[in-house]
Amino acid sequence: MRRCVRLFAAGALILSGSLGMASSAFATTSNEVVRLDLVGAVEPLSASYIVNGIHDAETRKAEAVLLRIDTPGGLDSSMRKIAGAILDSKVPVVCWVGPDGARAASAGTFILLACDTATMAEGTNVGAAHPVGVQGQILDHKVTNDAAAFIRSIAEKRHRNASWAERAVRDSVSLSASEAVRMHVIDALASGPSAALRVAGLDSWTIHRESIPFGRGLLGSLVDPNLAFLLFIVGLGGILIEILHPGLSVPGVVGFFALVFALVMFELLPVNVAGIVLLVAGVSFLLIEAHHPGVHLPGIAGVISLVLGGLFLFDAGTLVRVSRPFLALIVALDAIFMLVVVRVAWRARHMPPPNTSVVGAEGIATSDLDPVGTVRVRSEQWTAESAKGKIEAGTKIHVVEHEGLRLRVDRDS
Repeated sequence: MRRCVRLFAAGALILSGSLGMASSAFATTSNEVVRLDLVGAVEPLSASYIVNGIHDAETRKAEAVLLRIDTPGGLDSSMRKIAGAILDSKVPVVCWVGPDGARAASAGTFILLACDTATMAEGTNVGAAHPVGVQGQILDHKVTNDAAAFIRSIAEKRHRNASWAERAVRDSVSLSASEAVRMHVIDALASGPSAALRVAGLDSWTIHRESIPFGRGLLGSLVDPNLAFLLFIVGLGGILIEILHPGLSVPGVVGFFALVFALVMFELLPVNVAGIVLLVAGVSFLLIEAHHPGVHLPGIAGVISLVLGGLFLFDAGTLVRVSRPFLALIVALDAIFMLVVVRVAWRARHMPPPNTSVVGAEGIATSDLDPVGTVRVRSEQWTAESAKGKIEAGTKIHVVEHEGLRLRVDRDS
């Protein structure tokens, strides 16, 4: 009996050990690597794609995230979202700048330095991180100082060359891949993604690749603050014209689609609500001036509101803004359109109808009127009724009454 008990206990221990080993195996993270690609400008859609990809890797308990970089830079706000997601990631992020000829310029420099493991292929470069606006203009010292402090904090957190990182922002310096290794800006050279993962200490892996959907990629390439501003003005003006002049259809349809596309772009850009309110007020004031000419005050208020709306349309803390020359051009064209074209259309629509009455006009009977027949008046054929007795064909007549499409006529004395 004791022997049976011992055998049972031994079996239970073996079984529990096997189950423990199995549960331990299931508890370990997989060797899956989530691959993301940052190719092209750093903008809201690419930022959303990368941030979501990192979160997906955390959910999947992936071994690492592999981020391939080839970017000329982009929006400061989008760069900060990507860098923040990398710094906060529970999954190590391995960055690789490649293939040959690729670059991690401007905003890409911040992102590369934020990675847990930073590698580059030969023939690539990093740097030139001085902040610029969407149209390429160099921004003021306040923005530069903020960017310099941010990249320095990233480099210090990752134990990289913080002095060079700050120079990349202030002096726009750049490095080749081999120079970046020598100056401790990155960790190593890597000929390809597999080499980059080996630098990070991975021995084996399976790649799960996440791609940007075609529609989102196309939309990302079209996102532009100037285009968003133009579409919003066109859309708003078209819809207001349709409301004030129902039945025109074309302004309403064009305005609707323009406004929809503008709002989609606004969703992807750092929009300031005050700017939108000022633009709505500006277009409304100009329409009021067009309908009530001579007052001038609504017209002046409309132009001022449009200018201020364009200036404050996007958050001041970002590098996104409407080009100043483009803003001046669009405001001028919008004012001319509202004050000239819309005013002319308004006057034409509300002009009294022309006098179409033919009462008193002379003509000739083209058939006998006994009492109804036909006459020709002002080169037009009419159905007519004789006011007094029968009128023979060929007799000169004059119109005494006009009722709809029928005339009452009498002999010409």
